[in-house]
Amino acid sequence: MSIDNPRTTINKILDIKDSFPKKQRQLCDYILKNYQSIGLITVKELANNANVGISTVMRTLNALGYENFNDLRKDIYDESFPSESRWTLKNSITEIQKEEEEGKVPTLVQVWKESVNLLNKSLDSDLMQNFEKAIDIIEKSSFINVLGSRPYKATALYFEQLLGEFYFKIRQLSHDTEVIYDKILQFEKDEVLVVFAFEPYTNRVVEAVKLAYELGNSIILITDYISCPVISYASVTLKVEVSKEQFSVIPIIALIDALVIEIGKRSSEESIKKLKRLEKTLKEKNVLFSY
Repeated sequence: MSIDNPRTTINKILDIKDSFPKKQRQLCDYILKNYQSIGLITVKELANNANVGISTVMRTLNALGYENFNDLRKDIYDESFPSESRWTLKNSITEIQKEEEEGKVPTLVQVWKESVNLLNKSLDSDLMQNFEKAIDIIEKSSFINVLGSRPYKATALYFEQLLGEFYFKIRQLSHDTEVIYDKILQFEKDEVLVVFAFEPYTNRVVEAVKLAYELGNSIILITDYISCPVISYASVTLKVEVSKEQFSVIPIIALIDALVIEIGKRSSEESIKKLKRLEKTLKEKNVLFSY
């Protein structure tokens, strides 16, 4: 049974947590920092995430006026979301709870949680510093060459497509790797190679990076592990997290989006002019639907 006024849950935790023993305060702090995701975890996961025992969780729940964890997370969700969407959210949480009790977690919830986890783990100080270095290299380059293989060819194509909307000095090398060495040998000194190299690493990508390095070109490496065989050739490395549980390119896509936005910001006037011209042309040629 929950406390009488569920809308005071967060405030109640804030008001009384400092009177709790150390481990219970630690749990309360975790709940306050992560209350928006509380509805998607079990008691065991909460205890593990907060680095406390399940007995600490139960003592804290009792001190807050709860008999079980399900009541607490329902009340916290009531506080966290607008009233007009609350009824659908409660139904969703109920279904999640049922499936958790049966030992199953819905695929969408599982994938969503893992994706958010990967994004949070990827964003660290090294990535932020190297991101700025990568932008500086791109800004000074005369041409951007992009390379990715196997499933990560898709991320290379996405980068080219997104950036190519307003930045025309970009060349895709992923389509025909049979002639990749021919193309690299034609690089000018101030051209940059952006390479997506993730396990399983391919020999063709490794050799292409080595050749570009030997020719004196800058290399921006986007990868998963510091054990990547071409990391020593990179001018700058952007490392993102990957999951052992599921295949996901979400951290890579987020990184690409950030790169494209920052490049656009640094060339904003010209970028906007090109995008407006493209939009006008697409409308005139009836490519874009309009009312």
